Amino acid sequence: MRLTVTTFTTLDGVAQSPGAPDEDPSGGFTHGGWVGPYADEEFGKTVGDWFTDAGAFLFGRVTYEAMAAYWSQATDESDVVTRKLNTLPKYVASRGRPVLDWAGSRLIEGDVARAVAALKAAPGGELQVHGSLGLVQTLVRAGLVDEFRLLVAPVVIGRGKRLFDDIVPTRLELVESRSTGAGVMIQVYRPEPA
Repeated sequence: MRLTVTTFTTLDGVAQSPGAPDEDPSGGFTHGGWVGPYADEEFGKTVGDWFTDAGAFLFGRVTYEAMAAYWSQATDESDVVTRKLNTLPKYVASRGRPVLDWAGSRLIEGDVARAVAALKAAPGGELQVHGSLGLVQTLVRAGLVDEFRLLVAPVVIGRGKRLFDDIVPTRLELVESRSTGAGVMIQVYRPEPA
């Protein structure tokens, strides 16, 4: 499986709480829901197209809980995102013992990098990571990310969790770049060989 990371980010790199005000208020973050005004039809189609290649999902605990609260209740099977999220395996990296009651969810125990490397060795579609900023940093440090898919909104927040915060230097190759009518830059990068 190829490991892909999809992240909504602001122009200044903030990726915290894009979908809703209360999605992740940690650290006193009060700007949640910033991606909403930019989520036009092309934005949605791009995300949906990426979901078609999913074979499994990998989440950190906070993102898992936010996704499960909404998507486990979604019932429109004609929507690729709903269908994929509710039928494919979901792996959750957590230091604790979260409640995993969303169908197909499994806890990753022990060494996360080793467990993810084993998942990548399995056949199937993509192992997709959405959000999960702390987990992504772990995966980058372990050299496990095959592709970054960034949707960069034309907004500056100033503070909040960033996708590439406290990370090892990583050279990336730009393999796709375009913009939506709402001004979101869609950028796809692959790590360059070391």
